[in-house]
Amino acid sequence: MTVKKFRMKTHKATAKRFRLTGSGKLMRTKGGKSHLRRRTSARTKRLFSEMIPVEGKGYQKRIRRLAPYMSKYKTNPNTRTAK
Repeated sequence: MTVKKFRMKTHKATAKRFRLTGSGKLMRTKGGKSHLRRRTSARTKRLFSEMIPVEGKGYQKRIRRLAPYMSKYKTNPNTRTAK
């Protein structure tokens, strides 16, 4: 008799906002990119597209719990190109 293991559900909003680098560092996107950007400079808009590392062990632990299979596919699973 085999015992069926349960698979944890991935929190999709977390999986879309965070990425894992090849070295295992957790990276996050910046907020404030969606609207009210008309009067900001081009340099500031360009800086919004950068990803920055997540600081704090507590945040990293929480994110890894919400997206347990993030390490399996180094980047966001939704951004893979369909062939």
